Amino acid sequence: MEPDPRPSLAVWKFASCDGCQLTLLDCEDELLPLTDRVRITHFLEMSSAEDSREPATLAGTGPYDLSLVDGSITTAEDVRRVHHIRRISRRLVTIGACATAGGIQALRNFADVEEFRAAVYADPEYIATLDTSTPISAHVPVDFELRGCPIDRGQLLEVITAFLAGRKPNISSHSVCFQCKRRGTTCITVAQGIPCLGPVTHAGCGALCPAYGRGCYGCFGPMAQPNLEAMVRELRHDGMTERDIVRVFRTFNAASPEYGPVPELATQQAPEPPAEEEPR
Repeated sequence: MEPDPRPSLAVWKFASCDGCQLTLLDCEDELLPLTDRVRITHFLEMSSAEDSREPATLAGTGPYDLSLVDGSITTAEDVRRVHHIRRISRRLVTIGACATAGGIQALRNFADVEEFRAAVYADPEYIATLDTSTPISAHVPVDFELRGCPIDRGQLLEVITAFLAGRKPNISSHSVCFQCKRRGTTCITVAQGIPCLGPVTHAGCGALCPAYGRGCYGCFGPMAQPNLEAMVRELRHDGMTERDIVRVFRTFNAASPEYGPVPELATQQAPEPPAEEEPR
């Protein structure tokens, strides 16, 4: 039997809601033609096997031409497994906010995990977890990061197609503001004074929220070189407090290193209380 000439594709899950993997499965019209060009050799989300759980110490044998990794690293076993996946993958692409920025579960990074564990679980001593939720790139080299919560279907297909063709994915790094202008959406901050993270958020969602009168809340993570100082100043102008500003950045992409300066900036730009008038 002749070997299959198609490149192999593997999809891996760590700590996540599986939404980004479902985005691939939602590519109904495109998925079947894609299988003519690529051999999907590992994808538990689409497996019909009754026992498709990965072994505790291994994650397939490989090698794989392209691995898509969903989810963040939250356990010691995750660390071991992601290193194994990196070794057996020629190209590794992280997909979604969890894999690229730690996800919503990275809120643990700013709190006491032991308190959470004791409050949530009846027998917390049986729960093995790390104190932090970290992106895949904090542990192994990554060839490309596809942002979003969840990721955009069109961008996902572009990434897969690009790697199969041996070229760089054509994914823009500009902000959501650019997409607002392209679809003719009036800036809700300028027109209505609504706080919006569009100026510092990576494009990819199609500026969906501003189109419906809601400020962008940053689900696609930071754009390249975000101007956080100007963004924090604008959020202050729109009426947000220091606490509100920190919280709005600590959502889907809480562990993004680009957002690290936000708490200090919010403190520095806190408005001074009005001086009390001296009694006459």
